[in-house]
Amino acid sequence: MQTHIPQVLLEYVEGLRTHDVDKVASTAGEDMHFISATRILDKQQFLAMLAALYTGFPDWTYKFDTIENRGQGNYAIKWHQGGTHTGVWAMPGMVPIQPTGKKVQIPPHYFFYRVADERLSIIFPEPMPGGAPRGILEQIGVEAAPL
Repeated sequence: MQTHIPQVLLEYVEGLRTHDVDKVASTAGEDMHFISATRILDKQQFLAMLAALYTGFPDWTYKFDTIENRGQGNYAIKWHQGGTHTGVWAMPGMVPIQPTGKKVQIPPHYFFYRVADERLSIIFPEPMPGGAPRGILEQIGVEAAPL
């Protein structure tokens, strides 16, 4: 079993934990893609999504047990995440969503990562009912969640 975890992935995790979008940006390759069940975001769209999330959910938290090395530059983290919608959530391409005060708890699920040339090149959340990012919209009552 391979156990080495690259520094860039550890820095990414710290950037998420501290809501430091600039730190997250520094871990992503210029051609990085976030691949959800319905959309593919480039690096700038992904960073804008994170910034909007942290504005809409200032208390958003991430927890995980371990980072799994799946070999050949592939890694997996089973995230536990959630927060309270107390700010305006202005996702790029969407009408801003006023605070609902609703607590969101995403079901624990895997996000898969590929590291190439010491940068993140792919982020892929495990498709599942209620999973991120669509599950956030569903839990605050947004119909026809676009993500």
